[in-house]
Amino acid sequence: MSEPIYRKKTIEELTFTDDGMFQAVLHEPEICAELIERLLHLNVKNVEYPELEKQIAPYYTTKGVRLDVYLKDDDKIIDIEIQSYPQEALGKRTRYYQSMIDMDSLMKGQDYPELKDSYILFLCKQDPFKDDDNKPFGLPCYSFKNICEENASVKLNDKSVKVIYNASAYEKEEDERIRSLLHFISTDEPGKDDFSNRLSSLVEKIKDDEEFRSDYAAMNLHDRDIQRAARREGIAEGITQGSLQKAIEDAVIAIKEFKVSPQLAAEKMNAPLDKVLEKLKTGDK
Repeated sequence: MSEPIYRKKTIEELTFTDDGMFQAVLHEPEICAELIERLLHLNVKNVEYPELEKQIAPYYTTKGVRLDVYLKDDDKIIDIEIQSYPQEALGKRTRYYQSMIDMDSLMKGQDYPELKDSYILFLCKQDPFKDDDNKPFGLPCYSFKNICEENASVKLNDKSVKVIYNASAYEKEEDERIRSLLHFISTDEPGKDDFSNRLSSLVEKIKDDEEFRSDYAAMNLHDRDIQRAARREGIAEGITQGSLQKAIEDAVIAIKEFKVSPQLAAEKMNAPLDKVLEKLKTGDK
């Protein structure tokens, strides 16, 4: 039986909320700062260059996390996540992300009082919260802080905040600037909002960037490897990259399907350029 056809969006189909494109757009510190200021109402003084898809795994026995966008201000750490489709256990996911971020900070020598304010920001295209009847609560924004159940005026003051936006309820958002951004996230239509139009223009610009095309090709091919290995082995982790021949074939795919130059494709796929050019010339012969 032949394998199912692997289907992932072409570069031309990508939008701001797609994996890969979201990280690439927020690779711009100024864009990150403005998005944070708009959605979290924070004054961002200084943005360390964002670490895209930061890996945190304090110990080899722990489950690591891959954060979409992880950045630091002078006095705060912010993790920004995009969720284009529903995922299980969102609350526990934010809990684990928070713990890993704190562990990462402490392992670098900080003591408890030195921990920076921490923000987990999720941008969801659909409402992640439903009542007992499986009906969405329908709020455009859900903010969570640790307070005392016996007396709400007593705050734990652990300096951690989790904010989850539901873009599908953008019409209910009272803040016009936030409403415009949520509308763009939900519909991919920037409207008249200046920031949303800048995001939309940046998406189109990135689509033409050869480096991005190469990285996106590599990500696609890696995901396809994982899917194939998972079907064979029944696992979805620990996949070893293929042989030299496979690297050459992947480079050729990147050139043909993603319009990447032979030089860059060979570099990204760790394949000899002369072998890649030879494969291109001979085709499937």
